Amino acid sequence: MLRFTKMHGLGNDFVMIDAINQSVALTPEQVRRLADRRFGVGCDQVLIVERPTRADVDFRYRIFNADGGEVEQCGNGARCFARFVRDRGLTGKSELAVETLAGVIYPKIEPDGAVTVNMGVPRFEPREVPFAASARQPVYDLDVDGAAVPVTVLSMGNPHAVQIVADAERAPVTTQGPKIEHHPRFPKRVNAGYMQVLDRSHIHVRVWERGAGETLACGTGACAAVVAGRLRGLLDEKVAVRVRGGTLQISWRGEGEPVWMTGPAVRVFEGEIDLERL
Repeated sequence: MLRFTKMHGLGNDFVMIDAINQSVALTPEQVRRLADRRFGVGCDQVLIVERPTRADVDFRYRIFNADGGEVEQCGNGARCFARFVRDRGLTGKSELAVETLAGVIYPKIEPDGAVTVNMGVPRFEPREVPFAASARQPVYDLDVDGAAVPVTVLSMGNPHAVQIVADAERAPVTTQGPKIEHHPRFPKRVNAGYMQVLDRSHIHVRVWERGAGETLACGTGACAAVVAGRLRGLLDEKVAVRVRGGTLQISWRGEGEPVWMTGPAVRVFEGEIDLERL
């Protein structure tokens, strides 16, 4: 039997698995079955806690999308990860160093239970995203169905393409989003963000997530949107980002500086599941 905890960050939901105190070796098919909302537990991502592979961090954090693919980063998941290891007694620390495929992140559990995460320094060079372009630009025209879609492209440990829209609720997230996700200029696919600027300190964001579709919240997508807005001169340093599941607080001082994200992390329930019967 596999023991798990169901958690969410503003509706972006996760199956959390402690792979330190139990043996875990999930196949992509098992991840897909766990994530299935009708025949499994149901989630946007499966998050696995492992022992670190290096001496200067506390844990290793692995992220699997609902399609079974492993990805580099997940901001809402990082907050849930921090609360999970603390609540499970795997650590007594409030500030952690956590190893991911994208590098080390530093979540901090606040006194009110919210979690702040240093999401790292955004990267803009096309080869680092990765994105097919000859040189870095603040905005690229992406050909989607014969129309030029202006996007800001960056990596928050995972790839993002952010566009500005007049009304996020009416944006073509579910129709255009998959086309951008699989655009040939993104060899590892991409998260497609749609940002409505309300004023210099408030935005509304929806994201079509690579391998998961639209979720109620995307932490790295919120970070990427603020970075994109700052690069275009539209936003101040501290921004409240409204997503479908609630609000995240994001701050970014500028190039060469890390992005900071603060938001909730909530435990829903715990359970056990027989993987052989999925």
